Amino acid sequence: MDLRDRWKTDRFSAALYDFAVQNRPLSRLGARVLWNYDITHLRQSIAAAPADALTLDIPCGGGLAVRDNPRHVAADLSWTMLTRARRKTKTLLQADIYALPFADSTFDLCLTYNGLHCLPDPAAALRELTRVLRPGGTLRGTTLVRGTSRDFLYKLMKRLGAFGPSGTTADLHDWLTSAGLTSIALTPSGAVTGFTARK
Repeated sequence: MDLRDRWKTDRFSAALYDFAVQNRPLSRLGARVLWNYDITHLRQSIAAAPADALTLDIPCGGGLAVRDNPRHVAADLSWTMLTRARRKTKTLLQADIYALPFADSTFDLCLTYNGLHCLPDPAAALRELTRVLRPGGTLRGTTLVRGTSRDFLYKLMKRLGAFGPSGTTADLHDWLTSAGLTSIALTPSGAVTGFTARK
């Protein structure tokens, strides 16, 4: 089973991840212990996203950043995650981040929280998100990166088939630049880097 098929069909891992990330005390503790990450950065990034922007949120997971707003499209490859996100919105779509079913320059804002490190080719995903982002639009997200004190855990998760190759914070910057994005701001915290960029 390849990495994308696993995330598409593995109900247990999806439900376990979503339960942990939706529970504030548990997510704060887990993020700190596992990844030396201050999850406050993630919650601040979500809160800073403008509510009235036409938004694509992929992978939306169980709906951590989802708003019950018809201008917020929540998409994921996993039906389990979409079912869980349905608690927060009805604007849901099963979609592949490598082949989004939208025209060029559709969205004001693209969100991709905690998903790039689970992909076989995160750079290609960023290029596709940039394609559907309108000129002047913003991409916001977070991803686990290599090159930190948690590389041993990252390598274990990769060996278990949960994570893809990912990259370092420098690689992330290069992927964003190569996708045609500018005004790149990176916020490293432990093994996680938050990012914003503009098209």
